[in-house]
Amino acid sequence: MRGMVLCAGLGTRLRPLTNRWPKPAMPLLAGPLVRYSFATLARAGITELGINTHHLPEVMEQVARAESTKLEVSHETEEIQGTGGGIRGLKKFLQDDDFVVLNGDVLFAIDLKPVIEAHRASGSAATMVLLPMPEGEKYNPVEIDSSSAVRRVAGLGLGGGKLSGWHFTGVHVMTPRVFDFMSASGPEDINRDVYVKMIERGLTVRGHVLTDNPYWSDLGTPQRYLTTHEHLLFGQVPQDVFGDRGPFSKHVKLDAPLNGWKHPSANVHDDVKFAGPAFFGANCAVEGGVRLGASVSIGAGAKVGQGARLNRVAVLPGASVESGASLSDVIVSADAIVPRA
Repeated sequence: MRGMVLCAGLGTRLRPLTNRWPKPAMPLLAGPLVRYSFATLARAGITELGINTHHLPEVMEQVARAESTKLEVSHETEEIQGTGGGIRGLKKFLQDDDFVVLNGDVLFAIDLKPVIEAHRASGSAATMVLLPMPEGEKYNPVEIDSSSAVRRVAGLGLGGGKLSGWHFTGVHVMTPRVFDFMSASGPEDINRDVYVKMIERGLTVRGHVLTDNPYWSDLGTPQRYLTTHEHLLFGQVPQDVFGDRGPFSKHVKLDAPLNGWKHPSANVHDDVKFAGPAFFGANCAVEGGVRLGASVSIGAGAKVGQGARLNRVAVLPGASVESGASLSDVIVSADAIVPRA
């Protein structure tokens, strides 16, 4: 079985951060976001991987190749092709067996093995992994009937009585039958276009509802990025699903009363004080007199000048914080300081 991570999005809501990185290449503690998707697939035994690219394609491919030695890449050079068109671009790579597709801008602590097993046992043409709708969010619902067959997506489809609405997680398991319902070319959405055609033609698209409340987060805005960053540091995200490629990979857990993780190459002055949890990346430099509150990460190669005060801050790799600066609830990159909201 092979897997694909969708990586072609523009990341408009995360600008100007995504002027430097595509969303799936965005740093998140010990690695780029796409690392955790690859790790999730690897845990399910899927190591032959594909991605599509469009925005900053060279950056996305370079980051992904650093994370996977078996990688197929489809470049969408002129026009972004959407989720359906993106999958279609890797048809030759994916068409010989069932395959898994993940959205590249999501952190999802899921064990894919039971999902794959249930998909194959069901005989469905495709399976959408679903969760209860997140509180306070307005994602388009996926509506299923009592047999878990998807009947409507974002208001499109056959519909029917006694349907229940769920949140789509961005994880699919598909059979090659999906390619029969794709257009020959042009932008296309897998949910609104391809799946709706399949449902209307009588094929079964199944909704796999997860009831054990696994951790799921869309990192598409600064607020969601910082919230996920905080959840990771405070241990609210299970780590076992990522194996040895988790958010603290190759970092040493600090002994009590210190609370955090530190890479062996990090240069942190002896009089730096922090409440924690804190994260100190490879080759970062934190000068004397720095005070860190809760939920602070200093990325690889980043620098924090003398006497700076940081609280709930993610300093991304290669960024610098000036001496004496006082920052709260922001993401710091080499180009900009982006507030939570």
